[in-house]
Parts: sequence; C-alpha cells; structure tokens
Amino acid sequence: MVRTFRPALVIFAFFTLLLGLAYPLLMTGIAQAVFPRQANGSLIQSADGRVLGSALIGQSFDNPKYFWGRPSASMNGPYNAARSGGSNYSVLNQALLEQAQSHIAALRTADPGNALAIPIDLVSASASGLDPHISPAAANFQAGRVAQAREMTEAQVRDLIAQQTETPWLGILGEPRVNVLMLNLALDSVQ
Repeated sequence: MVRTFRPALVIFAFFTLLLGLAYPLLMTGIAQAVFPRQANGSLIQSADGRVLGSALIGQSFDNPKYFWGRPSASMNGPYNAARSGGSNYSVLNQALLEQAQSHIAALRTADPGNALAIPIDLVSASASGLDPHISPAAANFQAGRVAQAREMTEAQVRDLIAQQTETPWLGILGEPRVNVLMLNLALDSVQ
C-alpha cells in the first residue's frame, strides 16, 4: 500500500511546489520587472506620492463639480474591488428598473436644465461593477453641470473631455472611453 501511495505523494508535493510556489513567484517577478506599474494596480499618485486611486477601478464621485462614473453593483459598498460583480438582474426584473429610475432621478436633480437623453452607462452598472470608464457621450451629458459648478465655460470642460478621451486600441478594438478619475484630476489641475 505504501508503494502505491508514495509516488502519488511525491508527485503531489513536486507539483504543489512547482505550480503553487515556484511558478507564481516567477510570474510575479517577471511582471514586476517588465510591467511594474500594471503589476502594482496601475495606481495614480499625486505629486507628493499619495495614492489617489487606480486607473483600473472606478471610484465614487457625488460632488456636482466632478464627473460621475457608472453605478457600481459591487457588494458591501460601491466600487469594492474585493466584492466585484454585476447585479445579475434581468431586464424584466423590477429591481433593475427601480435602480435605473433612481439614477435617472439623481442625474435630473443634479442638472435640472439638462434635457439631453441620459446615456445608458450612467444608469446601468458594468459586469464587474468596477468600471472606471464612461462613454464620451456620458461625459458630455455631464459637461454643463460640471462647468456650472466650477464656474468654467462648457467649451473648456468639453475640451478636457476630448483631451481625456481614449481611442480604441489599434483604432479598431473597443470603443472610445473616458477614465473618470483621470478626467476629474485634469479638472482639478486646471483650477
């Protein structure tokens, strides 16, 4: 019986050390050497070294002088990277409709003079609930509110949106998008 289990235990121990310890350490070392910024979470820091956020994880903004991102569906608080996930509500679920109506009401209350159609990404969460990007249409929808709150012209705010708009990768993969944190930091740097 020992002769039967001994090779299995040796192979188990070997592969546990190889794939559970050596391989992850090697990949972490390579990632740190080749892509240090990305391997450490694509953190955005202030001039004095304070971490302001991540370019990969959305943050909650509710002040009218900032652009607001997509709603978060993560559990235990908005934009909780430890508990990410979509709401998984179907389009026929009443709770999804109530959430969307709540977001629409908040957007209309924050900018009552804005009669534009509200872009879908301002009322629906992404699949992860952590999306740091909004569409240029969603950013432009908020331009009037932000300009008024910051006492800027709407043209100045729209110029910043255009500067912060990321194009599709290789010009064809993906959609144009705006990183909300980067846009808000650009706004702060102007004023």
